Amino acid sequence: MNDQEKSAIFPVGEKFESEWFNKTVWLHPLIPAGAALPVYNVTFEPGCRNNWHKHQGGQVLLVTTGRGYYQEWGKPARELRPGDTVDIPADVKHWHGAARDSWFSHVAIEVAPEKGPAIWLEPVGDEDYDGLR
Repeated sequence: MNDQEKSAIFPVGEKFESEWFNKTVWLHPLIPAGAALPVYNVTFEPGCRNNWHKHQGGQVLLVTTGRGYYQEWGKPARELRPGDTVDIPADVKHWHGAARDSWFSHVAIEVAPEKGPAIWLEPVGDEDYDGLR
């Protein structure tokens, strides 16, 4: 068991590899897809981030461990630490993920899932991510 697993509030879950993430994440459903309000614990390995994307119904993030970032299109990235929350309105283009030197976990709450799935877009450029400290 690594330090991330020891400090996690929720189980890390199953390894999830996808074209929408530059590295590996782990997902643990707290309330599974198909429910009125799907909720997942999402754990990013250091340096892992997802592509730019939008949620048709919005999303809420509750940071539980580690250090990471959230950025909306056209705005500066925001550093995230345990206890931080992010309320992402519907159809706002954004990304989130771990800092280069830290594991990062958040609870992801999909708002109004009946409006449709996430719309995945282009990767976050290395030049943008590498400038974050």
